[in-house]
Formats: sequence, C-alpha cells, structure tokens
Amino acid sequence: MAGRRGRRDGQAVGQLVRAFLALPAKVKIVVGVALAVGVVLYLVAQSRRPERVVGPPVPPGTVVFMFWNVENLFDDRNDKRRAVDEEYDDWFAEDANARRLKYDHLAEIILRVNGGNGPHILAGCEVESVRAAELLRDTLNVRLPAGATRYTSVAMRELTANAGRYMAPCVISKLPLDEGRTRLLGSRNLRILETHVVANAADLTLVASHWTSQLSDDGKQEHRGRDRYAEVIYAEYERIVAADPDADFLVCGDFNTTPDSEPVAGELHMTVDRAAVVPGAVPPRLFGLLSGKPPAEYGTLVYNGRPLIYDQVGVSAGLLDGRGWACDPDSVTVPTDGMTRGGRRPWRFGNRSGPPTGGRGYADHFPVVVNLRLAP
Repeated sequence: MAGRRGRRDGQAVGQLVRAFLALPAKVKIVVGVALAVGVVLYLVAQSRRPERVVGPPVPPGTVVFMFWNVENLFDDRNDKRRAVDEEYDDWFAEDANARRLKYDHLAEIILRVNGGNGPHILAGCEVESVRAAELLRDTLNVRLPAGATRYTSVAMRELTANAGRYMAPCVISKLPLDEGRTRLLGSRNLRILETHVVANAADLTLVASHWTSQLSDDGKQEHRGRDRYAEVIYAEYERIVAADPDADFLVCGDFNTTPDSEPVAGELHMTVDRAAVVPGAVPPRLFGLLSGKPPAEYGTLVYNGRPLIYDQVGVSAGLLDGRGWACDPDSVTVPTDGMTRGGRRPWRFGNRSGPPTGGRGYADHFPVVVNLRLAP
C-alpha cells in the first residue's frame, strides 16, 4: 500500500515538473521567483516562531543562584526620567548599539556560570523597568547554548515616580515564579521585591533589594535609610518564620553597607554564626553567607580604594536543614574573572560621555553566586 502511494506521489511530482518545463520562458521566471520568495518567507516565519517551553518537573540537584547589581540597566524607550536617570534613559533609547553592547556584556558574564548555562535564578538591581528585565531575559535566551533550559519567568514591580532613582530589583528565572505573590515590601518607594520560587512542591521566599546609598545620609542619623530597609525585610522574615519556623527564605541585595554594620547585623539580624540560625530561635536570625569573609577576596565593589562587601546573601534556618530548598554556604563565590580593571576593581560600562579606560566593561559591582539544592 505504502509503495503504491509513493509511486502515485512520484508520478504527481513528475507531472508538475513537466508542466513547469512546458511553460513559456517568461512565465517560468515569474513562477520561479514566486516559489523562491515563498520559501524564504516560510523559513523566516519558522525562525520567528516562539519556542514552546514544556519542561518536566525540576530534577533534584543543584540550583545555581546569582545576585548582581547590573548598574544602570535601562530599556529602549525614552520615559523622560529625571535627574541622573535621564542620561541613561535617553542614551539607551536613542543609541541601539550602546544598549545592545550593555545587554550583551551582562549576558556574557551571567552565562559563564553553571558550565556556560547561566544561573537557574538571577536576581538583579538597578533595572529601570519590566521592559528592561524582559530585554535582559531575551538576550540571555538568544545567547544560551543549544539545548540549555531557557529563562521563562520575570518578576518585577516598578517603583513610583517619587522613589528617587527610577530603578528596582528584578528576578529572572528558569524555574517558575509565583506572579500572584510577587510584590514590593513596605511601599512602592522602597526597592524591596518579594517573589516566590515554587518547584517540586517546595516554596522558596526570595527577597531582592537595593538599600539606600550612604551618599544620602544627612549626618543626623548615619544609617537612617538602610535601617528602614532592614526593618521592613526583617518584619517580613519574622512574619514568615512565625507561621513556619522551617520556611525557606533567602534575602539578597546591594545593601550599601558591610555585613558587620548595624543595619545588617543589628536590624536585619544577619549573623556570621551559623550555629545561631536554628528554627524557633528568639529573635530569628539569618545566616550571612558573606558575613566574616575577607573583603580582599569577597569584596563586591571598591570605594575610595578599599574593597567592600556591599552585595550580600542571607538565608534562613530552613535553607540550612537539607529539606525542600537547601543552601550550600561553602559554595558562595564572588567571580571577578574578566571583569576587572586596575587590580581587583569592577570594570564599569561607563556613561554616554565616554567609556572608562580600556573600553566599556560591565558594571560597578561584582556578582555573588551560590549553589542551592532542591529535594525531589
């Protein structure tokens, strides 16, 4: 049966070829051009079809997490931002080459981790808009190696116009993020984003934040702005662990202060003492993955010639118990390869007026990377 069908198909093709050859020369040219255009249009349409992402349950094993202050990541639209943001808002909207270079440079570094596949979860700050976060996600997906799992989820809430600089944290993930529980903590003036990563029936509360700069201190109360950030985040942590002492909770961000400062060690209760981070402790504490680390090796930026640990990650007792979500504290790193200029100093991308010495780099902070684990 199949053989007869094949012969009939072959005969039909033969008849079409003979009919084409019998056409006048001018008609052949028109038909040939039309066929060629049709093939090209078909191929272009196929190349633009969105890839359907249908994944199996997340397998047990390592989940790579990265936090990075990506510095002035603006989108391709001119939103008429004010003050210092206006420069980057205009520049990236008007100069497509500069914008693409910034996104490509960030993607280059992000995709170096996890064997060239990028982190499973990326939290970032200094992102202008949801549009900017989506552009970064798309850039990452284009550059991923063949067969690598794509980034599918973006969590972000934009700030109000009176929030100072118009930038906020975001999370880009290969794992599902709960959009319904994604929100800004405290108010829409604070750069504190909460979202939830839910996989294999395990819930990870993820808080990404960017605390007030020390440049805004008024001299009356040194830590005033950063104290407020610490208080809001800690109140949420207390609420969550009061309901479930074993809850998996991770806070990360550019805290604009060091792990031993009062806002971090005092108000946020983030400690270097892992033994103090246990379920039911009063007050509940967070274990600081970079607390007690030497800044010469783990510094995430340089200020006035000094390496400082401003970008930090803290985890709950639940992330240290090996059930559901878990964290491997010993895996924490601050990668710097290819990202430095002038010693161990972050190589910045620069601004519109010109690149820094040596050309355009990446950002003014180094990222922080740590391995999480997800139980089956």
